Amino acid sequence: MAGIIESGWLYLITHFSDFQLASLGSFFLHESVFFLSGLPFIYLERAGLLSKYKIQTKNNSLAAQEKCITRLLLYHVGVNLPLMIASYPFFRFMGLRSSLPFPSWKVVISQIIFYFILEDFVFYWGHRILHTKWLYKHVHSVHHEYATPFGLTSEYAHPAEILFLGFATIIGPAITGPHLITLWLWMVLRVLETVEAHCGYHFPWSLSNFLPIYGGADFHDYHHRLLYTKSGNYSSTFVYMDWIYGTDKGYRKLKALKCDEVRDDGKQT
Repeated sequence: MAGIIESGWLYLITHFSDFQLASLGSFFLHESVFFLSGLPFIYLERAGLLSKYKIQTKNNSLAAQEKCITRLLLYHVGVNLPLMIASYPFFRFMGLRSSLPFPSWKVVISQIIFYFILEDFVFYWGHRILHTKWLYKHVHSVHHEYATPFGLTSEYAHPAEILFLGFATIIGPAITGPHLITLWLWMVLRVLETVEAHCGYHFPWSLSNFLPIYGGADFHDYHHRLLYTKSGNYSSTFVYMDWIYGTDKGYRKLKALKCDEVRDDGKQT
């Protein structure tokens, strides 16, 4: 398997420049993973499939879903792509490389873990700032147009927010100057995580059922149901920042009430 990956990578670095791979290659990889992972949730909602796992009973209209997709394509081409192109010289300066050999798995895994922890910390504070009165009204309210989120709404946001919170995603790789394959792996995992957090479904196989520190869809869906400045649950991936600063109190109270209701129903039956 490793040999196949190295052969494929050798083809890429032979036929494309570092700039093409780091900017255009990253963009196409992001678009592919984002839409392939996000579009199925639109289908599930429209078809009414797996509805017993849907967190909210409300569904988005066809027009709302189409608006989201149209705006996303515009934002990705008009904001994300230029940002990837413009940031390449800095990443190159910090040590980004694409040449063989690959870094060891220990290096890759340790960097990915570092990126998740740092991103979650920076995102928490940035997101919390966006819920102040002025910034929410003029910037962050765009993302909250969808009180019932679905996978693709994860990146539906005001261009200023894309730049502002995008900093949380790139700061880790910017600091460490990783191998391009590490950067791509981080990108894929981060996209899958944020799509899952906005998918609107809490499945039995959801990671949050097995990893208590992980937020997931149920945790973030609560954030979308409560609008304006006091929604809480500001973290992107984990829950500990909200727990430390008490910004998940409403969510925990709601969970406790649901648990009590389940226990009461069990006693009655």
